[in-house]
Amino acid sequence: MVNVIAEKCKGCTKCVKACPFNAITMEGKLAVIGPSCTSCGACVDVCPFDAIEKTDDATHTVDISAYHDVWVFAEQRDGKLLGVAIELLGEGRKLANDIGCRLCAVLCGENVDHLIDELFAYGADKVYYANKPELKTYNTDAYTKTIYEAIKTYKPEIVLLGATHIGRDLGPCLAVKCGTGLTADCTKLDIDPTDKKLMQTRPAFGGNLMATIVCPRHRPQMATVRPGVMDKPQRDNSRKGEVIALNPVFKDGDIRTKVLEIVKSVTEHVSLTDADVIVSGGRGLGGPEGFELLRELAKKLGGVVGASRAAVDSGWIDHAYQVGQTGTTVKPKLYIACGISGAIQHLAGMQESGYIVAINKNENAPIFEIADYGIVGDLYKVIPAIMEELDKLESSVV
Repeated sequence: MVNVIAEKCKGCTKCVKACPFNAITMEGKLAVIGPSCTSCGACVDVCPFDAIEKTDDATHTVDISAYHDVWVFAEQRDGKLLGVAIELLGEGRKLANDIGCRLCAVLCGENVDHLIDELFAYGADKVYYANKPELKTYNTDAYTKTIYEAIKTYKPEIVLLGATHIGRDLGPCLAVKCGTGLTADCTKLDIDPTDKKLMQTRPAFGGNLMATIVCPRHRPQMATVRPGVMDKPQRDNSRKGEVIALNPVFKDGDIRTKVLEIVKSVTEHVSLTDADVIVSGGRGLGGPEGFELLRELAKKLGGVVGASRAAVDSGWIDHAYQVGQTGTTVKPKLYIACGISGAIQHLAGMQESGYIVAINKNENAPIFEIADYGIVGDLYKVIPAIMEELDKLESSVV
């Protein structure tokens, strides 16, 4: 924490100019540290009067020994549990086993009781269930109030959410209310064997390196994880557990927005996270017409079409098809990259695929470094040849 020693401050404003986060303002001739301060210490180094000090503020720490268990936000839509929630239950089970605690799920909605047994089947030992009309459709205020009150009461050690549109909205709100940190878009979670802290790994600096982040003095430790990154656990319908009812009370003004109508998109739906086969196209397609060829190949293989950011930015295909760090993270059994050079941001979203086949004219394209099979050639000649062989194989089987 950074503090200004008022009696030493001379109002020189050097700290204001040095702060990279614009967190310091002047009130008269006194420097004032704002809430956007990250305690980087740049102002301490430039102050010629030793009027700014950096301290380890123990008043903002919590008794971490009072926090136990791993919680997973069981995100559901229209009464159906999202795949990322199941993935997080699998990963949460590993973390809970390493710590030696229970795995719990937090379920919010209206009349979604049927999901409780499903959560137990996928590994939850305990389910915290809030069944309220106000929770039928996701609402930031209602969900934040409900889960924050549960966190205050039951004190989980770790809270995991999917990096979905809802998780990315709910996670930061909960973290601020709890006075703790949040690591977004994690690709790996581990427990430090020495002190049982959660080690949260995510891409940094545009995916050029991986950063491992810890939250040593605050609880709960919170992270969001992208769909498709973690493996789903095996379902065991014989598992049962404990259900704890949450009963939030909503007063006037607690919920500031109201859902008037839900308008579902009429665009073509694509489920990249659930696909076993993905045929992706990049700038090498040369134009939007190239995706028609990819759709033919995907159809023959029982898969779906994906795209690189370059193809999406060019307007050739909708963003819903984008694979990569700024799109969807996928892990199909087979990933065919057509005309994709292999920028680090794209690789971060598909490199865990079972088998990777790359088709590219440039033999030095980075995509070949992670590909299991590489084909150097014109995709407009290679793909028709592949489909011709698939047709021969299909006719011989018949």
